Amino acid sequence: MPSALALRPADDHAPAAPSAAPPAARNRPDWTDAAVLAAARAVAEGPLSAAAAEIDRGAYPLEILGRLGAAGALGVHLDRHGARLGLSIAAMQAASRACGATGFLMWCHDVCGLYLEQSGNPALSGAVLDAHATGRTFGGTALSNPMKAFAGIEPILLRARRVPGGYRVTGMLPWVSHIGPGQYCGAIAGVIGAGDTISHEIMFLLACDRAELRPCPHFSGMEGTSTWGVRVDDLFVGQDEIIADPARPFIGRIRGAFILLQCGMGLGVAEGSLDAMLAVEETLGHVNQFLDDRPDTVAAELAELRARVMRLAETPYDGATDYLIDVLDARAQVSELALRASQSALLHQGARGYLMSAAPQRRIREAHFVAIVTPAIKHLRWEMARLSRETLPTAEGGRA
Repeated sequence: MPSALALRPADDHAPAAPSAAPPAARNRPDWTDAAVLAAARAVAEGPLSAAAAEIDRGAYPLEILGRLGAAGALGVHLDRHGARLGLSIAAMQAASRACGATGFLMWCHDVCGLYLEQSGNPALSGAVLDAHATGRTFGGTALSNPMKAFAGIEPILLRARRVPGGYRVTGMLPWVSHIGPGQYCGAIAGVIGAGDTISHEIMFLLACDRAELRPCPHFSGMEGTSTWGVRVDDLFVGQDEIIADPARPFIGRIRGAFILLQCGMGLGVAEGSLDAMLAVEETLGHVNQFLDDRPDTVAAELAELRARVMRLAETPYDGATDYLIDVLDARAQVSELALRASQSALLHQGARGYLMSAAPQRRIREAHFVAIVTPAIKHLRWEMARLSRETLPTAEGGRA
């Protein structure tokens, strides 16, 4: 792996080398809450802060992610390491405070680890997961399209046909993040049954070396997330690669954790925006007092929302509808706070915050990403409305 603070550009097709992390072990005694959070903050305040502008321009921070993995920040949410989802969110918040793109990559990596562990497949939940959890290998998630497909927003794009020993999968996904040569991601395909209708879906681990990776158009932000279009053509998926068959019950079981983990991104972007407001308070506070969303207001909302997220993170696999609605609402509130805080930070800083090199304008673009990444604010509200309708009492006193 490159030394020091080296980053891999997003268009570099060299295979990713594993980080120099110590061998994985379950229930690692060095991964205490205090040690993991301290390490995440040290990385965020040191090499990550220094590299944030470069990452925004397209550098892919695998070496930094390797450091975070070695310190436990990419594995503590797993059952084998204490199921500390709240600690994982806090570590992601610390990173996102410095760089929202890196926080998003942590989320991609975290949920991929969740897929591997919860699969119950020995081929995925042993050495493969241990390497992943410690940041020695890297993988993301290709669930943007399936999550929207399950909600009825768009059709599922990967299609599978059953064959002896597994499935053959064909299709194209327009953008998948935290992938590259030598990496992998969790993906879902609809299985074609009788009459060419979809009988059910399967979830599987897709090795990027077995797919065609196509460059994406340039986005306004998050360029350092190594996001690609992915195409597979008659790809064989065997039992050793199956995460779930069928996929929908599996997604139903993990979706609370999937969505809650994203809150670390938005909380961090909001906190970084608060930092930018406070940085000019001494010199511009006399005029900034006339702006909305002042630092004390944002700080209070951030603390309250973070506490709410941490309470929900205590029971991430709660299957109750009311719990899921609360998770969806908290995730939406995180997005909305990040949007307001980032805009306010730019207004507080004025012209200096509008420079292309300034953190406030970068955080505005990061906050917009938090608001549109699946599940986007509109998707979250769609799901809350649907779930609320399903739980409304009928006129006869039953359930709708």
